[in-house]
Amino acid sequence: MTRHKPAHDIVIVGGGAGGLELATSLGNKLGRGTRARVTLIDASASHVWKPLLHEVAAGSLDSYAERLEYLAQAHWHHFRFCFGRMDGLDRTQKRVGIAPATDQNGHEIMPRRSLHYDTLVIAVGSVGNDFGIPGVAEHCIMLDTPEQARQFHRRHIDACLRAQTQAGPVAPGQITVGIVGTGATGVELAAELHDTTRELSSYGLEHIDPDKSLRLVLVGAAERVLPGLPARLSDAVAAQLHSMGIEIHNGEHVVEVRPDGMLTHTGKFIHASMMVWAAGIKAPDVLTTLGLPTNHAQQLIVRPTLQTADDAIFAFGDCAACPLPDGKGIVPARAQAAHQQARLLVKSIRCRLNHKPLPQYVYRDYGSLVALGQHSTVGTLMDRWSGNGLRVEGLWARWMYRSLHTMHLLALNGYVRTALLLLANLINTPNKPTIKLH
Repeated sequence: MTRHKPAHDIVIVGGGAGGLELATSLGNKLGRGTRARVTLIDASASHVWKPLLHEVAAGSLDSYAERLEYLAQAHWHHFRFCFGRMDGLDRTQKRVGIAPATDQNGHEIMPRRSLHYDTLVIAVGSVGNDFGIPGVAEHCIMLDTPEQARQFHRRHIDACLRAQTQAGPVAPGQITVGIVGTGATGVELAAELHDTTRELSSYGLEHIDPDKSLRLVLVGAAERVLPGLPARLSDAVAAQLHSMGIEIHNGEHVVEVRPDGMLTHTGKFIHASMMVWAAGIKAPDVLTTLGLPTNHAQQLIVRPTLQTADDAIFAFGDCAACPLPDGKGIVPARAQAAHQQARLLVKSIRCRLNHKPLPQYVYRDYGSLVALGQHSTVGTLMDRWSGNGLRVEGLWARWMYRSLHTMHLLALNGYVRTALLLLANLINTPNKPTIKLH
């Protein structure tokens, strides 16, 4: 009687852009046979591409229509999905602890569980970092999840409806959105809100004058917006934002958040009726409890092979601190890095199964793109030969910005299904409002 070797258990924690792409690819390549079992763990039942959350918050994207169900993706691509949140790790027994799941009333629907792994990949992404500043957790909304983005959108719509039906006139700046953080998320959210509020006014909320009733304020500690881009591009974006009537306060560290606004280190108080915190990121707190080395941002420290201090445990994406080839700094927390690392890990895990040396990750910067609502898209593309940044803007840049999402869809769905999805969206666009009203 022949004994079969037990399947190699590959467990991926986190179904964000990188984690879901990795699970899908490994499921397609290894999940149909008996040599490996691929399991994805996530605390949500569905996936929405995180770079789109500013559009969900502004109301220009319906997250329910955009979401992808993990169970369906697992069925189509030959991996297993486990609903739950990782809350511990037993490296001796090679088991991942999964916290009990409860419904909205606090009733337990799934008990505490644990899963065995032979290879563990941690891809839990990042969350907003409040740096311990008083009042941030109580008075600011972060855009880490679709639920948070929808929460902000509901508050914004409620504020507009309240202003529309109030007895007296709408005061100038009555609806003031303060956004802390002048990186891509903050800038894109401000520009998107500028556009969607104008759409909302045209839908019958005639008492709201978008140029007077709405006040958008960007507050950042850096000396310019988008500090990660070249200064000439940063200045061009700032000029565009000023032309849209968006206030910018550079070089201002927020030291306290109050119910009605933000206090900066210079003593300036910036009034706001709603506030969004987009001033920094860190890895989830659970990573500090695993017994693996982390950095100041709670990211797992990994080698160029993307392995942690434990050879059986990999980490990638925003939750991992991977050194750059020159040793000066770490790979930036960008979607393009997670996409590159996911592709590498497909090869790495197959090498691991075959007891071969693992490849090393080398970050390739293909540039940065920032969408300014319907006004413009600007950014840089890296010249692969010279390494210099090429400035792009306008329709060409906007097409390239949208193509980033298309690449993500291709990794999840393949060419045929992605083409059908894009065609369906094109057909349905004339029948859908440009802003979500609920």
